[in-house]
Order: sequence, then structure tokens, then C-alpha cells
Amino acid sequence: MQRGESSVTLLADILTILLNGLQQGAIYVLLAVGLSIILGTLKFVNFAHGALYLVGAYLGLFITGNVPLNDGQLAAWGIESYGIGLGFIAALIIVPIVVFVIGLLMERLVAQAFYDRPDTDQILVTFGLAIIVQELLRAMLGGNSQPFPQPSWASGPIALPVVGNFPRWRLGVIAITAVLVLGVYALVEYTDFGLIVQAGTLDGEMVRLLGIKLSRPYLVVFGIGAALAGVAGVVGGPLANVNPNIGTEQLVPAFLTVVIGGVGKIEGAVVAGLMLGTLQVLLIQTGYAAWSQVGIYALAALVLLVRPQGLLGSEVDVS
Repeated sequence: MQRGESSVTLLADILTILLNGLQQGAIYVLLAVGLSIILGTLKFVNFAHGALYLVGAYLGLFITGNVPLNDGQLAAWGIESYGIGLGFIAALIIVPIVVFVIGLLMERLVAQAFYDRPDTDQILVTFGLAIIVQELLRAMLGGNSQPFPQPSWASGPIALPVVGNFPRWRLGVIAITAVLVLGVYALVEYTDFGLIVQAGTLDGEMVRLLGIKLSRPYLVVFGIGAALAGVAGVVGGPLANVNPNIGTEQLVPAFLTVVIGGVGKIEGAVVAGLMLGTLQVLLIQTGYAAWSQVGIYALAALVLLVRPQGLLGSEVDVS
């Protein structure tokens, strides 16, 4: 009887780690899919992608509720709080639209001028842009962490078979990510728009000779990638406090996810994101929290030693 109980407990622990890994990996996947399609399609290294996550989180806070201010320039001007209190569903609708537009502006005003420049130039300009966004938010809203409340309809635990009680919102994050990633995958793989983008990635000159202008599809791709980062900020916000540093903190795991999965491969980003998330949770829950960041770098190094193009990448990706 005791052996049977220990087996059930072990199974419950394993399933809990997997579910928590799926949730953590889901945030990486949302960020990495957007980053991957931009890098794979436009060959543009966007180090401002974490800043889009940051904007999404703060904009989500603004839309969902009323946030007290006790630090920053707005507080110095006598503004005690900010927010319009439209709720979480409104944030899930409005934030990706706003960040999509921000992405369009970034592509036209920043990225387009650097497409033919070296990667180092792209990294410097986008990382500089990210720092500007981060420090502007810090100056206006302060550097204190703000709690991002979970939506009332997804707060509290839910009873799952074997696992027992599990946070309802963590399942919500997994579900939202699955729907969005499947939608983007279908758009890229099964629509005329996606075929044009893929053809442009393989041979842009030939596509242009056929009379197809690639500037508009590329613009939309950049906007979609930005919107996914914004959504990641909204769904990831309730899992931790929001502060000006979260964009930078999420950027490195997102890039590692892209590299491990294979540049431009949506399915690769999904596999890699879930691997990284599960590894981090496993190390944390087994008492090796201090090694959780080291672990994802070690995994990336191991994968790249075996497959430099990533798990699902092709040789074209690294040429």
C-alpha cells in the first residue's frame, strides 16, 4: 500500500513539474515565435523584443485596473494612480493591437534602415531602443514592482486528476499560448500570405522579379512578432510582479529558445521553449534554483554542439 501511495505521489510530482514547465515554457514560446519569424524572415536581430514584452505588461496593467503610484515622475506630479479598469479580456484584445502598431512603426522607422547592415549594428540600435523604453518607464512610473492581478475568472486552484490542486491561471497561460501559436503557424504555413513570406525568405530577388512586393508582408510579419511579445507581457504579468527590468530578463531565454529550436522554425521554438521551461522548473523544484539559469545555457550549448542549426533548423538557417 505504501509503495502504491509513493508511486502516485511520484507521478503527481512529475505531472506538476511538467505542467509548471509547460506554463513557464509557454511564455518563452510566445516571445520566441515572434522573435523567430522576424529573425528567420527578415534576417533582423531584434534586441528590442524584450521591450515589447515590457510595454505589453505595463499596458496590460493600465487597461486591467487601477495601479497606485508612489514613485516616479507621475507620482511627483501628483498623480496617485493610473489605469482605466476595463478588465483582463479587454487587455488581451487591446494590447496586441497597440503593440502590433508599435511593431509596424519600429519596422518602418528603425528596422528597415538596418536590414542591409551588419548584425552588430542591428543589435546595438535595438538594444539601445530597449534601454530607452525601459528607462522611460522607470522614470515615469518608478522602479518599484507592481502586482499584476490575475483575472477573477481564472484565479484560484483547479482540481486535476492525480496532480490535485493546480493554479487555474497557469493552465490559462498554456491554453492562450497554444491558440495563438497554432494561429500563427496556420497563417505562415497554409495561407497565400505565408507562402509569399516563405518564398521571400528563400529567394527574395526571384519573388520581386515575379512582381510581388515584399515590403508589405515583411511589415506585417514584424507587427505580428511584436504583437505576440505584447500578449506574452499580458499573460505573463500575473505570474510575477511587473517592473522595468522584466523585458531584459525575458530576452535572453527567448533568444536561447530561438537558437535551440532553429531560426525561423515555429515548431522548433515551441519544442525549445517547453524544454527550457521544464528544465528550469525541474531544477527549482528539486532544490537547485541557483542553477536554473545556468541550466538553460548548458542545454543551449549542448544542443548547439550536436546541431549548430538548432533542433529543427536546416543548414540554410546558419548559412
